[in-house]
Amino acid sequence: MTIEAIVAKYGLAALFAGAAVEGEAAVIAGGVLAHHGLFPMWAAMLAAATGSFSADQGWFFAGRRMRDHRWVKAARAKPAFARAQAMLERYPIAFIFAFRFIYGFRTISPIAIGTAGVAPRLFAVVNAASAITWGVIFCSIGYVFGHAFEAVVGRLAEDHRLWWVVGGLIAAGLTIALVHRYRSRTA
Repeated sequence: MTIEAIVAKYGLAALFAGAAVEGEAAVIAGGVLAHHGLFPMWAAMLAAATGSFSADQGWFFAGRRMRDHRWVKAARAKPAFARAQAMLERYPIAFIFAFRFIYGFRTISPIAIGTAGVAPRLFAVVNAASAITWGVIFCSIGYVFGHAFEAVVGRLAEDHRLWWVVGGLIAAGLTIALVHRYRSRTA
C-alpha cells in the first residue's frame, strides 16, 4: 500500500490522534494535506478540534478522579503544575481557554485544572471553545502556507515524494513528543 493510500484511508483518524497526542505539528500537517485535497478543510478542523478536546477532557477527568494516584502526585511535583495552578487561580476562564496555546502547559494544565475543583461543565464548555479555535487556527496555518510549502517543495508533489516529506514531518513531530513525554516522566 502506498503512503498516499494510507494517508487517504487513515488521514483524519491520524489527524485526530496527532492532535490528541502531539499537537500543533500534526494539525498543521493536516492543514497542508487538506490544501492538497486529501480531505476537506472542515473535516481537518473538526478532527483536530475533537482530538484536542477529547485528550484534554480525559486529562481533566484523570486529575479530578485520581488526585491521589502516583502519576498525578508526580505531575503535581513538576514546576509547570504549580505555574498552571497559579495562573488558574488568577485567571480561571482565560487560563482554561489559553493553556493549549502555551508551550509546555498542554498536558499538565488539564490535570491541574481537574485537581483544582473546576466544575466539569465549565471546563467542557471553555475547553470546547478553545479546541475549536485552536483547530481552526493551526489547520488554517497549514492550509494557507500549503501554497508556500508547495512552492518550496516544487516538483516533489508531482512525483509523490511529498508524501514522504509530510510523513517524515509527522513522524519527527511524534518522535519529539514521545521523547519530551519520556523526559518529563523521568525528571
